[in-house]
Amino acid sequence: MNLLVLLVLVVAAGAVLSVQAAVNGRLGQTVGVLRSSLLTFAVGALVTGLLILFFEPAQAVSLLQVPKWQLTGSLFGVVYMIVMVGAVPVVGTAVATVAVIVGQLAMGMLIDNFGWLGNPSIELSGSRIVAMLCLALALVFMYRSNSRQAACRG
Repeated sequence: MNLLVLLVLVVAAGAVLSVQAAVNGRLGQTVGVLRSSLLTFAVGALVTGLLILFFEPAQAVSLLQVPKWQLTGSLFGVVYMIVMVGAVPVVGTAVATVAVIVGQLAMGMLIDNFGWLGNPSIELSGSRIVAMLCLALALVFMYRSNSRQAACRG
């Protein structure tokens, strides 16, 4: 797949995550954080099951044959979902999304730098650190903007 097309798809997936966070945040306020998260995972499991049934080619290895630590990734989605459903109504979709991206970037840089989890090692460079600082600064500015608006309303 063309690298540019892949990057556009990744950006679109990020946009969809923000929409999901906003929708699930409202749903969580109505029916509860855990029920909202359960619905997300149930629908996701159903859709993914159908995609596997109709489109996934046969694999040489089954889920039961992979190293067990690789199965832990599914647990992290639960943490993400529950935290976002609870956080979005309080801090807003944009701040919650940028906060998630700060966490993703920080952990991604550590994984790259040390080659953790079987990934190739990519050295931590000055430009990567500056990018992280810029994103962290963006989070501070966005959060402070929310705080000021709340103070003006209250």
